[in-house]
Amino acid sequence: AQLVSDRPDGLFPTVVTDTLGVALGLAYSSATSLSAAVRHGQGVYQSRTRGLWFKGATSGAVQRLCRIDYDCDADALRFTVEQAAPGFCHLATHTCFGAARGLVGLEAVVDQRFRAATATASGGATAPAASYTTRLFTEPGLLDAKIREEAAELTDATTRNDVIWEAADLLYFMLVKCRQQGVGLADLAVELDRRTKFVKRRRGDAKPAFTEAESRESQPDDYTIQLYDLRSPEAQQAGPIHPKAVSGADRAALLQRPIMAQSDIMGKVVPIMQRVRAEGDAALRAFNAQFDRVHLDAVVINAPFPVDQLELPDATKQALHTAYGNIRQFHAAQVRPTLAVEPMPGVHLQRFARPIERVGLYIPGGTAVLPSTALMLGIPAQVAGCRQIVVASPPQAATGTIAPEVMYVAHLVGAQQIVLAGGAHAVAAMAYGTESVHKVDKIFGPGNQFVTAAKMAVSQDSTALTAIDMPAGPSEVLVVADATANAEYVASDLLSQAEHGKDSQVVLVTVGLDAAGLDAIQACVAAQAARLPRRAIVAACLAHSYAVATDAIADALAFSNAYAPEHLILHVADAAALLPQITSAGSVFVGPWSPESCGDYASGTNHALPTYGFARMYSGVSTDSFCKHITSQEITREGLRAIGPTVSTLAGVEALHAHQYAVDVRLRDLENAA
Repeated sequence: AQLVSDRPDGLFPTVVTDTLGVALGLAYSSATSLSAAVRHGQGVYQSRTRGLWFKGATSGAVQRLCRIDYDCDADALRFTVEQAAPGFCHLATHTCFGAARGLVGLEAVVDQRFRAATATASGGATAPAASYTTRLFTEPGLLDAKIREEAAELTDATTRNDVIWEAADLLYFMLVKCRQQGVGLADLAVELDRRTKFVKRRRGDAKPAFTEAESRESQPDDYTIQLYDLRSPEAQQAGPIHPKAVSGADRAALLQRPIMAQSDIMGKVVPIMQRVRAEGDAALRAFNAQFDRVHLDAVVINAPFPVDQLELPDATKQALHTAYGNIRQFHAAQVRPTLAVEPMPGVHLQRFARPIERVGLYIPGGTAVLPSTALMLGIPAQVAGCRQIVVASPPQAATGTIAPEVMYVAHLVGAQQIVLAGGAHAVAAMAYGTESVHKVDKIFGPGNQFVTAAKMAVSQDSTALTAIDMPAGPSEVLVVADATANAEYVASDLLSQAEHGKDSQVVLVTVGLDAAGLDAIQACVAAQAARLPRRAIVAACLAHSYAVATDAIADALAFSNAYAPEHLILHVADAAALLPQITSAGSVFVGPWSPESCGDYASGTNHALPTYGFARMYSGVSTDSFCKHITSQEITREGLRAIGPTVSTLAGVEALHAHQYAVDVRLRDLENAA
């Protein structure tokens, strides 16, 4: 647009607002400052006394420029910016017009309480003891219950005042929930603006669950596990194992996992990977902004990592070091000495390991903190002697970097680089390399369906020359329980995997358990599940999980071997004696005192395991996963005299005469020299 100024100095009054439209203050712009602002993508103005003014250049309160608008007369501007702390005003407040009010002010208070609660949990500063907001962040299940309660009360409100009161309550709890998940009002504004651009809309009908007359209290989540009777025909004829058991089940169908929706995932993943390969760091920055709402200048952190980002409470450090010691000891014991064999006199054969030089470790993150996965992947890489370890993890929206726990582990295992990216674009960056990201030779680590699809795409791209650890699927557990099993332990082990995700599957295989024993386990499952914050996810998982009844332990183990679970837990008498009969499983947890959680964190075995039935042919991550094995042979004169005629004969059979001559010419020389 052709801007015009009615001021003698030719400047344009510039209203500066944040991404919610809240006015931060008034500044002035010139043609020169506008050019600099657009070029640098930040708040640059024309000071009437100091010339060109880069906001925050000295105070650190910089602004990321989001957009520039002009008014209806084209003589004034509006800058929309993301304002860094402490704020726009020289008095260190967010705006020049006093304290924030309304939703923006409430968001600031909620953010303060969240930081205090997080610091308290980590052993830092103590959150206000009387703060209800702090309680919402720290008491499991309370926040979700209050959201449901206030939504119901808003639905029942009939007067103007009641609607105001209940809506205000719901907005408060909504902001707490959003902050807990790293979502701000600005993120909601972006999504709402996006939706206004939809041309074709859904009908907007309510989901059936919310059109029923019954309340949520009268329709609780269903934690029932379907029971199938796989006992022998004779046993089934003698009497049902349980009134609700299903007989005549198709055993082969039970071995199938829930179907994963793969129809259009590759169609979304491949363009992302192609763009990263073509545009490098610029594509990573764009995808970070699109998927994680994080705007970064640098997409990597190179070692040595910032000391201030490695600070952790002593208790957390101690736990990480204990886990590190156990995991390292177990993986160091897996290092194999060079194998040397002499099958014939003078024929010396060797097999020796060499580390894969460059490895990439994908650590899921964003709002979650998973230092355990960083330990499980980083330690065997360190033990194997990999020359270059690259860690990739999504940056957290609140901080723009990864969790300090994950960075601390990256430091422990000797990582050279951290890539601030997640999803398919992180996999592509490690597979192909960018200006900043080192290309790797093999990628390890779990992730969502997009990460899994990206890993599979890389492994099939011969131009990438990048391997992957294993195919992946939803987490799963199979628990074998007999009459000696503790029902509460069995239920807790089933639910520890059910809370992973709706696509997870848990399977209970009983051995000689009667109806009372089955009911006891089911009751414990329901009671424990109802207390979990992720109970809705648990209910969805249990809907496609099941239990099977068998006659004998041999039948139970046969079913387990055919299922090939990621995790196998044995709640049976003399469990250790059964290990020789286990042929397909990612990891086995033996007896009542071996919860799967210990393997996930600190016992020493690796928790990166094959899922979805791939335990039939794949192993979990180990030190060997980070090595390649090379063979060598050294044959002496005597050895060639002994083996040469055999090789010459076989080469002749295959009509590979050059192979034959390579041996014959040497045998001739040996004969002539004799």
